[in-house]
Amino acid sequence: MRPRGCAEIPSVIAIPVFILIALGILFAGHYFVYASFVYFFAITAPWEQAVLAATFFFLVLSFIVAMFVAHRYEGRSVRAFYFGSTLWLGVGLTLLTTFSFAWTAWGAAALLARDPSRFEVGSIAVTAALLYSAYGVANAYYPRVVRHSIRLKHLPPSWRGRTLVQLSDIHLGQVIGTRFLARVVERVNALRPAAVLITGDLFDGNDGNLEALVAPLQGLTAEQGVYFVTGNHETYLGVERAFAALSGTGVRILDNECVNVEGLQLVGISYLRRGSAGSFTETLASVSGFDSSQPSVLLYHSPSQIAEAKASGIGLQLSGHVHQAQLFPLQFITRLIFGKYHHGLNVEEDFTVYTTSGTGLWGPTMRTGNHPEIVAITLS
Repeated sequence: MRPRGCAEIPSVIAIPVFILIALGILFAGHYFVYASFVYFFAITAPWEQAVLAATFFFLVLSFIVAMFVAHRYEGRSVRAFYFGSTLWLGVGLTLLTTFSFAWTAWGAAALLARDPSRFEVGSIAVTAALLYSAYGVANAYYPRVVRHSIRLKHLPPSWRGRTLVQLSDIHLGQVIGTRFLARVVERVNALRPAAVLITGDLFDGNDGNLEALVAPLQGLTAEQGVYFVTGNHETYLGVERAFAALSGTGVRILDNECVNVEGLQLVGISYLRRGSAGSFTETLASVSGFDSSQPSVLLYHSPSQIAEAKASGIGLQLSGHVHQAQLFPLQFITRLIFGKYHHGLNVEEDFTVYTTSGTGLWGPTMRTGNHPEIVAITLS
């Protein structure tokens, strides 16, 4: 039996450490919301505090349990439980945010020797959180079409003025299903794209009838085809299962491959699988047929290899993964991690990268502070 290599040990340690940190953040956030309710609404009776504390403890556990249950079972009751528990996570974060503003306002009032009603301040915080959350739920299910015009060096005349459509991070599973995908397909077809490019996380990682989930993709119409690369959630699900589900849809899978479409290279680099060897640069260099002197579009799920893609001669990189944090105010964290590439269009000489906020959603069934999007790119 081969001894465990030194390189494997950090990942073994990192996973439980990450889980413990995530649980710590969850419980700390819920305690803050609990303490805010107690203070602003003058909940002083011990039994009332105990009931409130138990409620928040149950809500934390419900999200954790839902994540496990949704990966093992199907059915309306499972979907309802998953929807409710993940929705609470979004509402809870929004309550944490509005209560933070409430505490700030309360402190400022105290410095100004004013004594506002605690109940009124708390009520405003809760009302604002509920209204913003309701908006977030509605916003999450209606992607906007975002249009960009992008110049590619040495672009063949036959491609000028034609449209590429990027979809990403749909996360088909317990919450996002066939009806949502069918609406997306209808809107994409209305754009009359030359090609549709799906940059990962098409699946949420749940088990189930994957073939049924992706069936609406058969209705996509693009003259030069529909192309797909994996994201991190396909690696959780099992890349082979994702490929098998897509086999009957007409979607072309680019698994570290390059395809030349009338002089435009579409390069697909798969999301690195756990335990895989080799770097992004090595993988891209090994792609058969890729010519750095010719115009190219790179499909890569994460905007984390920008310098490498640029140095390799890629003309346009399309990525997703970040969701633009999905929930306010987490955008400040994703900006710290990914810098200016966390969302939007960045042009650097002959290299351009676009990071989409994604078409669907993951986890909390809402979007606040940003919009889901279908990206329409006109080439010039």
